[in-house]
Amino acid sequence: MDSRTDRPNIFAGPYLDRSSHLREREDWLARAVRDPNARFVPVWQTRNLFTRGESMGALFLTADHIVVQSARAENLTFLGVHQERAFFMVELEGDAPPQVPESGEFRELRSLGAMLPGEEAGLLAYARALAIWRQRHRFCGVCGSPTRGTRAGHVLVCSNEACRAEQFPRIDPAIIVLVTDGQRALLGRQSSWPEGRYSTIAGFVEPGESLEDAIAREVHEETGIVVHDIRYHSSQPWPFPSSIMLGFTAHASSLAIARADQELEDVRWFTRADIASGFPAMPSRQSISFRLIQDWYDSGAERPLLETPGVRL
Repeated sequence: MDSRTDRPNIFAGPYLDRSSHLREREDWLARAVRDPNARFVPVWQTRNLFTRGESMGALFLTADHIVVQSARAENLTFLGVHQERAFFMVELEGDAPPQVPESGEFRELRSLGAMLPGEEAGLLAYARALAIWRQRHRFCGVCGSPTRGTRAGHVLVCSNEACRAEQFPRIDPAIIVLVTDGQRALLGRQSSWPEGRYSTIAGFVEPGESLEDAIAREVHEETGIVVHDIRYHSSQPWPFPSSIMLGFTAHASSLAIARADQELEDVRWFTRADIASGFPAMPSRQSISFRLIQDWYDSGAERPLLETPGVRL
């Protein structure tokens, strides 16, 4: 089996039955939010709720918890069914963290996703993305009136009867590509990253642009390299705040690096031996960028990337 489909990227995978047909069932939803078996995924200021201590994991709430009991109905969004339980996202308001179990704390998912079981990471990412979308679309983009949630929180409708424009969850497509010349990988770094860290080339897809066109443009703008043989690898939801990362590989038609913009601080070609020596440092293990580099490295190395002692993770 192809490892790209057998091993989903972090935040991806069939971890949840989204049961979209139930979003229209107001009677079923009303019962589900009161069901002791239901679970609630709290999101406060883009942060998810985690258990404290060494056995860190996602902390879900039950229907009888004060945070859920005091939440407004419009702040509950049905996520789907997981392990025969209905899951809801609950948006928490206020400048101070709400009261949660002593065993829990609100933290940012971005740095912790790789430490979670895949299903928990996916649920938290899904809830985070929906919460951010809802927070950023409280007013109609057509007439400026307040919006109201429908379809269990998945559609925001303008409250102005003369408008009634509908808004749906936004996803920003972004390409991310590992460019090689056969024996080397083309990696760049931003000045804000930790010292020594490099990553694959990435950028947002622009209106009127195909994915292949976006890859060719971004690579050339950021590195001066022309590419061919563009091939799809895999994708990854990236809710920071609302992207879908579309991963590709490509071969370089030219080798001389000549950056056309200043988005990257540095761009270089790296061999597998370079990576095995500890420079460059790898991107976050939860990112699709790491997966792209890992699959390329493993395809031509004697030892897998994660088993090579000198690799700087």
